[in-house]
Amino acid sequence: MAQNNVQQIETIEHPASGQGREFPPFEKQTFPSQLFWLALTFIPRVALARINSILEERRKRVEADLAEAQRFKDGSDATILAREKALADARARAQTLANETHEKAAAAAEARREEVDAKLASRFTEAEKTIAATRSAAIAKVHGVASEAAAAIVERLTGIGPASEEVNEAVSNVLKR
Repeated sequence: MAQNNVQQIETIEHPASGQGREFPPFEKQTFPSQLFWLALTFIPRVALARINSILEERRKRVEADLAEAQRFKDGSDATILAREKALADARARAQTLANETHEKAAAAAEARREEVDAKLASRFTEAEKTIAATRSAAIAKVHGVASEAAAAIVERLTGIGPASEEVNEAVSNVLKR
């Protein structure tokens, strides 16, 4: 067995001073696996750096877009508030104008009503005067007709004509009641 160990040792030994075998990184048999491990070691670092820069760029762009969107939203909110204030002011002015117009119309209507009342009162006074004059004239005519009728009746019944003053006094007494 000792000889077998010696033989094994001899076969395991490497030739000295570069005879027979190449430098391991340049060996054709290990070159593909070395390239694979090289790629596996360095490409992720480069790719991750590129991906990180892309993600950072996108994050900055999204933040900028969000900031711009917020600026637009703030601007639109300010515009909406200004529009609502303008509408409220317009409503207030319209209400004030409507109240003023209503007051003017009410004052004009009151003035017109007073004018019509004054005309009606004037006409009513004139009508009362006309009625009083007509009534006086009618009463005078009734008095005259009643006096004539009473005198005619007394004369017809008695055959004697009464004095016109007595008949007028009797008719006046009866009409006063």
